[in-house]
Order: sequence, then C-alpha cells, then structure tokens
Amino acid sequence: MSTNIITEAGHVALKEELDHLWRVKRPDITQKVAWAASLGDRSENADYQYNKKLLREIDRRVRYLRKRLEDVKVVAYSREQEGRIFFGAWVEIENEEGEAMKFRIVGYDEIYGRKDYISIDSPMARALLKKSVDDEAIVRTPTGEVTWWVVGITYEK
Repeated sequence: MSTNIITEAGHVALKEELDHLWRVKRPDITQKVAWAASLGDRSENADYQYNKKLLREIDRRVRYLRKRLEDVKVVAYSREQEGRIFFGAWVEIENEEGEAMKFRIVGYDEIYGRKDYISIDSPMARALLKKSVDDEAIVRTPTGEVTWWVVGITYEK
C-alpha cells in the first residue's frame, strides 16, 4: 500500500496529465474510432481495433487519475523541515566506497519516468527520514545492510 501524499509539483503534473488526456488525447482517438467504424466491417479493421483499445487505456487512466487526485493529500514545504529529511527533500548521501547519490523523496505517483526521485515508501527513504546532515542511515537491502551518510539536504520552496 502506498502512502497517499504528493508534492505540490506532483499534484500539478497529475492534473495536467488528466486534462491533456481528457481534452486532447481522448477526443482525437474518439474521432479516429468513429472514422474507422464508418468504414464498415469492424472485425477485420485494424485501425478500429487498435484505437478502440487505446481509448479503453485512456479511459482507465482517466478513471485512475480522477480517483487518485481525490485521495492524495498535498504536502507543502514548511520551514520547520529545514535541517532534517522529510517528505519533499532533496537528499545527497554517500557511502564508505565514496559512491554518492542525490534524489528527492516524493509520493508514489511521482517517481515514474524520473531517475532522481524515490518513493516515500522505499526502504531508503524510510531509513533517511528525520536524519540531519552527517547522520548515518542504515538501509536494509536484500543483500544485507548498507550504511549511508547524509551529505546535504535542500527543499524546493
């Protein structure tokens, strides 16, 4: 089960995706389905079958986004967060081998298509929550425990 929180930027992105699907993509595909249907035999019409399938996928995503936007709670930046890791933080960490990583802790719906975002529900994020700069975080992984040190914390204001 994912935590039902999202950043302000993530909320805006989901609303924009919903708006684009509903106002631009869906009418375009609906028009193509109507055109393909007017050609006659639908059972052997590849245009009709493909666009009908695409329309079902769009409708499924629209339903999901509408429900999700109702369920999620937008978590805004607060000055009390400064100096510690909380939701929405950009975190820089380093391990014993000198490997460094920088990422932002965000909601489940925001991580797709982004290599620099991790979910608040991930083991890494859970281990880092409430840590400060120079704190040690032990992350449990399938291969064992890994120790990371917090190098930097910033927030988008």
